[in-house]
Amino acid sequence: MSDDKQTPVVPCPQCGKQLYWTSDNPWRPFCSKRCKMIDLGAWADESHRIAGEPAMDDASLDELMNRIERGDQ
Repeated sequence: MSDDKQTPVVPCPQCGKQLYWTSDNPWRPFCSKRCKMIDLGAWADESHRIAGEPAMDDASLDELMNRIERGDQ
């Protein structure tokens, strides 16, 4: 491991445990495989989301495609 004074210490995004940010940690930025899998599960069940405009539903997409095909602006 590199010099501890130069190695950043960061909190695990899942549990908050402090850990060294090094390539020695195979689960980086998490402290363990368990925390990594909990986070992955939250993305899979859509508990975690990236903020932004809602995705188009099928009706909105169909309307957009119809307008494009008609040449409407």
